[in-house]
Amino acid sequence: MENMDILLSRQKLEEIEESTLAPFAMKSKNTRGRKHKEPEHNYRTCYQRDRDRIIHSTAYRRLEYKTQVFVNLEGDYYRTRLTHTSEVVQIARSIAKTLRLNEELTEAIALAHDIGHTPFGHSGEEALNALMKDEGGFEHNLQSLRVLDELEEKYPDFPGLNLSYETKEGIVKHRTDYDSPFIKDYEPALMPSLEAQVVNLADEIAYNSHDVDDGITSGILTIEALKRIKIWPKIEAKFDMSKYESLPLDIKKYNITRSLINVQITDLVTNTAENLGKNGIDSIDKVRGFKELLVGFSPEMSEMHRDLKQFLYTNFYKNYKIIRMEYKAEKIISDLFRIYYERGCVKDKRNPKINNSILPPEMVKRLSRDSLKRVICDYIASMTDRFILDEYKKLFDPYEKV
Repeated sequence: MENMDILLSRQKLEEIEESTLAPFAMKSKNTRGRKHKEPEHNYRTCYQRDRDRIIHSTAYRRLEYKTQVFVNLEGDYYRTRLTHTSEVVQIARSIAKTLRLNEELTEAIALAHDIGHTPFGHSGEEALNALMKDEGGFEHNLQSLRVLDELEEKYPDFPGLNLSYETKEGIVKHRTDYDSPFIKDYEPALMPSLEAQVVNLADEIAYNSHDVDDGITSGILTIEALKRIKIWPKIEAKFDMSKYESLPLDIKKYNITRSLINVQITDLVTNTAENLGKNGIDSIDKVRGFKELLVGFSPEMSEMHRDLKQFLYTNFYKNYKIIRMEYKAEKIISDLFRIYYERGCVKDKRNPKINNSILPPEMVKRLSRDSLKRVICDYIASMTDRFILDEYKKLFDPYEKV
């Protein structure tokens, strides 16, 4: 029994948080709790449990075969939603540790931030949003919440994963150029926690940086072209130029990406610390009540960040190869949605209790609580790139086995 003293109980972990985290960090003992009451764990905080539940979810595993930019079948080097998520987690935890924020909450939000994404990346999201316009549209942050709150089936006593309020709030308040979530249950007038704000910027740092990497690998971007971006002098300052020019392309590319991430993170933590200090932020209540986001780049880095995004938009995302993939994504999703809608709820003529549906039985069962379009939307959004391509062939290629 004496050895029990070496164990870190949940209470001890909460005491460590209280003594080591900054006053503006979100402490696990102050959580607003879960939608469905559960007993606390003896050796894990609520945010550690959230993290573990997300990692063990079906939707999380499927991220391995969902597109970031390049469709999964284009090559196994390119980022997927899962590798992107891993990079966001690493960047977000590094920032959170430096700012003395709650790393477990930061990690949980980062792990789940893309869990509601469709196959084929943002192209898939745009296609589903258009197809669902008469039923509220489709937005991947709200779909992430739907997956975690309703669609994952793991427990006998409640639907979903029953995550803590703060983790779910961080997901629905995730903000990028693509996202504009609004959900009344999470007090949209209040700012999200600093942990959630960190994940917002970690996401942007990760995808801009690895899209540079993937762009060079694909041959769409060149290092010479990158030298035109405003942040390049800061990247170049990290190199020993006497060695750099003779390096192989893979090593050059890695060091460009590494330096790009480094200079953005350094600016972010320094500027955020200044924002917190000059605005007298010393509690989570002051974070939530502040009228602007506190985690952010300096004005100089913000301009460089915008310039990099514009460069990628013009020279990478609008390359004809990427546009072709977007066209294929829209066609595949639209065709599948149409045939599912036409043949998703067809009653048998001899026995009306039988549904002659081409949808899987588990999807048909959900028609008792959701509309046909919403069921189809959930089904397509859950698919990986590989699965949706196989499904398309099964339904439209007469020589493919069903």
